[in-house]
Amino acid sequence: MSRKIITIVLFAFLSTTGHSQSYDTAAGMRLGTDWGITVKQRIAKKTTLEGILQTGISKSDVILNLLLEQHVSIISRRFNLYTGAGIHGGWLDKPEGSSLKNPFGISGIVGIEFTPGRLNLSYDFKPTLNLVGGTKTFEFQTGISIRYILVKRKWQPFKKLRDDIRDRRDARRKRRR
Repeated sequence: MSRKIITIVLFAFLSTTGHSQSYDTAAGMRLGTDWGITVKQRIAKKTTLEGILQTGISKSDVILNLLLEQHVSIISRRFNLYTGAGIHGGWLDKPEGSSLKNPFGISGIVGIEFTPGRLNLSYDFKPTLNLVGGTKTFEFQTGISIRYILVKRKWQPFKKLRDDIRDRRDARRKRRR
């Protein structure tokens, strides 16, 4: 029993120390509580910036989210968890004479994603807090995103080793001259 626990803990630790995304840019559709388009751009080693433009199924309101997300790999860089936060703003389809204001506030996100080939599939939970306007103060959304990878990440697991070998070779050449 203790060997299994040690193996699981070691495997989980090793899997989270690697790179977390296998893409640089991905874009596609988000379907769920609301539907819309989503674009993810990797901006750092384990960090992405996601933009979501969405509208409701039964309403014509439009919301734009901008979220900064931190990724942690599970098993491999193609399967990972992510959490993040950001801001949102929107435009309501208000009846004439309505006192409703367009929403603006903060959003959070927690999700899991899998990237087979050039597809990026994710499921997320996205709570929002409207600081100004909107029909509700708190809203909770879930969604499934299907993105196509526009720019794949170059995976170079031995880049540092190759650079070290090249540096040593160049140093030897300089000494010979």
